Amino acid sequence: MEFIDTDLGPARFEKVRMHGASLHRVQLNDAKLNRVNLSGAEIRGSALYDMKLIGVEMVNVDIDGQVENVTINGVDVGPLIEAELARRDPLYGQLNPTDADGFRAAWAQLEARWSALTERARELPEELLHERVAGEWSFIQTLRHLGFATAAWLQRVVQNKESPYQPLDIPWDEHPDWPAEWGIPVDHGERPTLDEALVARVARQKAMRQYLATLTDADLAVSVTREEPGWPAYPDVPVSVALQTVLTEEYHHHTFATRDLDALTTPTKPTPKEN
Repeated sequence: MEFIDTDLGPARFEKVRMHGASLHRVQLNDAKLNRVNLSGAEIRGSALYDMKLIGVEMVNVDIDGQVENVTINGVDVGPLIEAELARRDPLYGQLNPTDADGFRAAWAQLEARWSALTERARELPEELLHERVAGEWSFIQTLRHLGFATAAWLQRVVQNKESPYQPLDIPWDEHPDWPAEWGIPVDHGERPTLDEALVARVARQKAMRQYLATLTDADLAVSVTREEPGWPAYPDVPVSVALQTVLTEEYHHHTFATRDLDALTTPTKPTPKEN
């Protein structure tokens, strides 16, 4: 099938297979790409202005994520970015501990940061904690997601709890279409109070703290397999990797939540009137 010199806007494509498709001089201005698999794609000479994407021509681009083996103009920028982030915040450089003491130290700092941020949130109007900035999660949605992340990687993967999720947990936005019988909550639309969201949140923080209290270096070297129905379900996951995932989620979402609370509580300057 060929579409040549054809106007398909504003068409909607969902669950469409385009493996091996060739797109040449195609206008995707303002297109929304969600849960799109671009594995193996080759993008050349493309205009990617004002997008959050890895591309070729990058102007006003915001890339937020894991950067490894990314070469720009012959330079692998991954190590440069990692070094700068660790310089700005030493805790960032402690998110991949190599021993049990390192995990305990990193978690203690993360808990302290979240405690301070949560107390700050308590001083704000409840409605503000449901506000989303630039399409990102609200503060309360972030707490709900962190509960999901700890349940997934600590309680299910490491502690072998078959279904550790609670009703207010939410996965990431682009999660797969899991079977309903798996019992994984996916409702982003609920609006619990801060105290309601904190019930599961505090319980998961306590679970992580208690697990780390008895963690040994030998435990970190163990690999576990979770292939029974549910998510995550991967073979041979090192305990260290699962725990690092929790640390990383906590760190980055604290950064995002702080950024968004700042935006919500900073008065906007009035636009000067023209003479």
